Amino acid sequence: MTAPVRHFLRDDDITVEEQEAVLVAAERLARDPRAGAGLLSGTAIGLYFEKHSLRTRVSSEVAASRLGAHPVQLRREELQLARGETLEDSARVLAGYLGLLMGRVYDHATLSALAAPGTLPVVNGLSDRFHPLQVLADLLTMRMEWGADLRERTLAYVGDGNNVAASLLLGGAMAGLRVVVAAPSGYAPDGGVVAEAMAIAATTGGDVAVTEDASEAADGADVLYTDVWTSMGMEGEEETRRDAFAGFRLDAGLVARARPDVVVLHCLPAHRGEEIAADVIDGPHSRVFAQAHNRLPATAALFLMLCDAAAFRELSA
Repeated sequence: MTAPVRHFLRDDDITVEEQEAVLVAAERLARDPRAGAGLLSGTAIGLYFEKHSLRTRVSSEVAASRLGAHPVQLRREELQLARGETLEDSARVLAGYLGLLMGRVYDHATLSALAAPGTLPVVNGLSDRFHPLQVLADLLTMRMEWGADLRERTLAYVGDGNNVAASLLLGGAMAGLRVVVAAPSGYAPDGGVVAEAMAIAATTGGDVAVTEDASEAADGADVLYTDVWTSMGMEGEEETRRDAFAGFRLDAGLVARARPDVVVLHCLPAHRGEEIAADVIDGPHSRVFAQAHNRLPATAALFLMLCDAAAFRELSA
């Protein structure tokens, strides 16, 4: 019997054990990019973009190439979607050409529709609800800083309870982290996601908390993390959000409340002086650009897991 097609639309679409294996493989690829050379030779990986992209586009294309797969760039206006073809039918057609499809989209429902026929693996390169590839890179960055065991570490996310916050809650809980999200009233993460993260944390030794107090979240934190206050698709809300988030800037004051060896992360692009102070993102605690570079091995490891289980097991052993 053929195994069902696997997808990675949200962080918990893989198991805790699979997350660990992906991170092991990703760390190996980070230290030796040649370790994955040619493992997906003869395969093509589709990269579908509705949004502008730097890190996701380049890391996913290079990841595919380093694994020996041919990356195929796809944009909505170049496909038949604009002429009425359904996402489901498009996925059925693409399954005859591709080994995997990654999508960076506005609406998470787009990814769900592409995944619905179950004809080829679909990976979330970013949606309005989750950003799981980013969080694999975040966890890899922490592991390279402290080692594989992240239990008893605290990650404090300060800012909008958005897609990144949702994935940090789920993926961080899976890794055994204590994840604290500090967001102003009206901008907290989705309550259902918080409950799901709490349930995961109960099985891994992690913990989850949500607060409206940024200073409280930063107290004793091992990681301070933030994201832009106004994401793509929210244009026009800048002024309102700037006022709402005024007390949630990642600055030297928050860094001083955290552990002396705190690590500062940001998924980029950053607006220096807005959600993060310039002297923090450019300061000694920042691992922001190592974090960005880790998108490449993390993405490659996830692609390999979904495309070739045997090769992935060997790489992650």
